[in-house]
Amino acid sequence: MPFYHKLGNIPHKRHIQFRKPDGSLYYEQLFGTIGFDGMSTNSYHEQRPTQVKAIKKQYSVAPKIAKSNNIQSYRLKGFQVKPENDYLESRKTILVNSDCAIVLAAPKESTKNYFYKNTDADELIFIHKGSGKLRTHLGNLDFKYGDYLLVPRGIIYKIDFNTEDNRLFIVESRRPIYTPKRYRNWFGQLLEHSPFCERDIRRPYELETNNESGDFLIKVKKQDDIIEMVYASHPFDVVGYDGYNYPYAFSIHDFEPITGRIHQPPPVHQTFETDAFVVCSFVPRLYDYHPQSIPAPYNHSNIDSDEVLYYVDGDFMSRNDIEAGHISLHPAGIPHGPHPGATERSIGKTKTDELAVMVDTFKPLKVTEEALKIADDSYYKSWLV
Repeated sequence: MPFYHKLGNIPHKRHIQFRKPDGSLYYEQLFGTIGFDGMSTNSYHEQRPTQVKAIKKQYSVAPKIAKSNNIQSYRLKGFQVKPENDYLESRKTILVNSDCAIVLAAPKESTKNYFYKNTDADELIFIHKGSGKLRTHLGNLDFKYGDYLLVPRGIIYKIDFNTEDNRLFIVESRRPIYTPKRYRNWFGQLLEHSPFCERDIRRPYELETNNESGDFLIKVKKQDDIIEMVYASHPFDVVGYDGYNYPYAFSIHDFEPITGRIHQPPPVHQTFETDAFVVCSFVPRLYDYHPQSIPAPYNHSNIDSDEVLYYVDGDFMSRNDIEAGHISLHPAGIPHGPHPGATERSIGKTKTDELAVMVDTFKPLKVTEEALKIADDSYYKSWLV
């Protein structure tokens, strides 16, 4: 995240002696990205963070591809993904390319017997249903309906849920996820015309500092395998850290929409970016106010990107027969637009209450077997009159 955060106790300089009350040293760790050129955090640990006692099972969680070259539009019924007890087992990859994976999850239980670390990808977890606490080695974050949780790659975490009814929309990104650069000045500060600012971003607020030795299971994701590693010390043993690389939360309800006299293009909804895809938030807003405006979006051709729209709540004006939890996939190479009758229905409307998350990828997405289990195979015909 492009602004500085400090939590817990740290020495006054980097890479100097930092001693415990008994005179022994705390152990410093640089937690960085893009070699030594990207964002980083310096953390200080009760025990060495390098103590691996055993490497146990290794198994594949690679998605099974059903269509590797797809031009068909799909509607996926996300709430048809069946809830499962375990957090990792509940995660079902539905769309994937070499840059990202789009995942649905309906976990019933908190992570109890293991910690999790994704070494390949930043994780953007959108909370559609549920509330609880994200617990990480760099501090904890409370979450609720409508929150985005941004978990940088390499973060060790657990996730606690308050109830069994949880629905998550997850984007795994092999590229770092940032706020849009056009909303930042050259110092990294979010500008006045940005639809959100630093006040809206919730940083970790508490550290769980454990000084325990034993057997601690961390399930590590690397190149679509889960590798079970046993650490000799508790992963949550940080006494303090500072820097720019840490998890954070942002609520879709704090996104301030940009509107105009005529229909605004999708980039005004942009919330996050990488060099491989963007994420947009569609929130309740006033419609266009030109006297002859057409609030419904115009037909447009997806020439350079696949468009994935995850419908969260409200009235989805441009689509027919769409419900919460549905996902539309409009692939590159063909035009799409409002369903028949939607343009006409939109004229004269003054506002929308829709809530949705959109992911536009710059490489084509492959459709997985998990996606076809929840797919409406006739959706591509839904523009016929």
